[in-house]
Amino acid sequence: MNYEEICDRVRTLARQAGEYIAQQRDGFSFDKVEFKGLHDMVSYVDKETEKMVVAGLREIVPQAGFITEEGTAGKCGDQEYKWVIDPLDGTTNFVHGLPPYCVSIALMREERVVVGVIYEVTLREMFYAWEGSPAYLNGRPIRVSQVKSVDKALVAIGFSHSAIANVEQYLDNVAYFQKNSDGIRRTGSAAANIAYVACGRMDAFSQEKLSPWDVAAGALIARQAGARVTDFAGGDNYIFGRQITVANPDLYDEFTSVLK
Repeated sequence: MNYEEICDRVRTLARQAGEYIAQQRDGFSFDKVEFKGLHDMVSYVDKETEKMVVAGLREIVPQAGFITEEGTAGKCGDQEYKWVIDPLDGTTNFVHGLPPYCVSIALMREERVVVGVIYEVTLREMFYAWEGSPAYLNGRPIRVSQVKSVDKALVAIGFSHSAIANVEQYLDNVAYFQKNSDGIRRTGSAAANIAYVACGRMDAFSQEKLSPWDVAAGALIARQAGARVTDFAGGDNYIFGRQITVANPDLYDEFTSVLK
C-alpha cells in the first residue's frame, strides 16, 4: 500500500464531498432533519454524502471494509483494512448554518490508523497525514503549540448529549478552565477540535461518548503533528474506547490532572 498516494486520492474525494455539503447548505431548512435519538440529528445530506464517499473509497482500496456513522455501507467484517467515515461531523452546526463542520475519513490497518483526512467545509481547510508523514494543513506542515501551562492555554471540552449522567463533572471542568485558562471552547465538531489542536490553534481537547468516526482521522493527524493522544486512563484505547484526550506534550500532564 502506498499511503501517500491513497491520502492524495482521499483528499480529492473529501473536497468533492465538502463541495456537495456546501451546495446543500444553501436553502437548507430544518424540516429536512430527522432524529435518530434525542438531540441526535441526521439529514439527507449526511446520508448522501456518506454514499458518495463510500463509493469513491471502494475504488481506492476495493478490499477494505467500512465503519460509517450512517451505516450506508453495511456491516464491517474482519478485513485487514477498514475505512472509518463521518460524512458530516458537526451536523447540528450544519443544520443551523454555524461553522465548523467536517468530512472525516480514516483508513485503518488492523488496529492502527494509517491515513487520516479532515476537510473543514466552511473554511475549505484540508488537514491530513499518513503513516510516517508530517501532518499538513492545505499543503503546509503543521505542529502543535508550545504552550506549557493551563493558565496560558485555549482548551476545548466537548460534551455529548449521551453523557448527560456526567453533566456535573462537565460543568465543573468548564468552570475550572473558564477561571484558570486563557479560554474554553465547544465548537460542536470533535474532528475540528482535534485538527485545531494539531495545528496549534487550540492547546488541548477532551471528550467522552465519542465514536470511531469522530476521532480516527484526527487522532493520526494530531499524533503526526506532535500531540499526545490517549484515552482518559492515558492508554491507547481512544478509537473504540469512546473517550479521547489530545494535547501538546508540554501541557498534557497538567491538563489531564485537573479534568474530572
